[in-house]
Amino acid sequence: MPCRIEPAAPRPLDASPPLPEPLGWIEDELAALAAGDLLRPRRVRTGRQGATVVLDGTQLINLGSNDYLGYSGDVRLTKAASKAACAEGFGAGASPLVSGHSQAHETLERRLADLLEVEAALLFPSGFAANSATIPALAGPGDAVFSDARNHASLIDGCRLARASVHVYPHRDLAVLEAMLAAATTARRKLVVTDTLFSMDGTIAPLPDLCEIVRRHGAILLVDEAHATGVFGPRGSGLVEHTGCAAGVHLRVGTLSKALGAAGGFVAGHGRMIEWLRHRARAWIFSTAHPPAIAAAATRAIELVAAEPRRRHELLGRAAEFRTMLAARGIDTGGAEAQIVPVIAGEPAAAVALSARLADQGFFVPAIRPPSVPAGRSLVRASLSWLHSEADLTRLADALTC
Repeated sequence: MPCRIEPAAPRPLDASPPLPEPLGWIEDELAALAAGDLLRPRRVRTGRQGATVVLDGTQLINLGSNDYLGYSGDVRLTKAASKAACAEGFGAGASPLVSGHSQAHETLERRLADLLEVEAALLFPSGFAANSATIPALAGPGDAVFSDARNHASLIDGCRLARASVHVYPHRDLAVLEAMLAAATTARRKLVVTDTLFSMDGTIAPLPDLCEIVRRHGAILLVDEAHATGVFGPRGSGLVEHTGCAAGVHLRVGTLSKALGAAGGFVAGHGRMIEWLRHRARAWIFSTAHPPAIAAAATRAIELVAAEPRRRHELLGRAAEFRTMLAARGIDTGGAEAQIVPVIAGEPAAAVALSARLADQGFFVPAIRPPSVPAGRSLVRASLSWLHSEADLTRLADALTC
């Protein structure tokens, strides 16, 4: 049987009836978004993610995916998922706290713990769920949480849900963070949360210095390795490994949906900490476990990360070359240091126009606008994959220069 899904006929938006009166305000809000160049179209992809992608029927070189190692469309993951679905069914059928935790989930948690060299790991339906559930399990009223200004929305929402006192420090400004920690004299507990690789900027948290500050102030450190897992480190476990900071990090959050090409999130650390989360992380307790087939695909991806280190090495090498090409052309990448390479456009309209111009030249490089980035810092974000060739990236650099 061919691996093909028949396309659905799109329903035009103007076919919708008028909104009922209690919801009429939505039309005004959507009109305001359109006026500010902040409406976001939803494109339909046909086929698999890869070096190219077909969006709304047009094939483009794909710089809009977080499939950093090229595993999301890899047949080896598909086969692992098919085998697990055959053995355990597709849906998990229950919360992991009840009967949804399958052998495939158990195997994946153990493989994740081995990869990160920690005692235990806990799976979540998504990385967003992992952050939004874990932070409130660690901090609450009477506690203080400290968050980098450019942290991912899942970390921000986790801080809000904690109902603790939240202190936002300027991006990677450890002097301000230390002053905030010192001033929080009445806090019962102090929790610092940060991305390790920032998803919009491609910048990297100064983990060695951050760990030392956290240690001096007796705080807890939670880091989100979503965009670093599989890409950085001698074993591919992330920037904590890459910087040698494992001893100073108390909890690592990650995702299975980016370099690992599957879906879901995880939290990893001390065994007793993971036991605590099983009793307090609401998104784990009250969600159906994600399908065993997806867990099996992620396990296979972890095996491939170990067996194919050249993918991450070549990806980071090409990313460095691409950033050098852009710098030589005078293009502002905002201090990017990894496979995420933004090109700063300024206002939303400028980012939308630049993305459209690149699409006309055969590239999908999405426009990123508020609230994903601060006002005045709209950009197009090139997310590089191991699947991209040097020729692809040279052509993109030339297109950005025109």
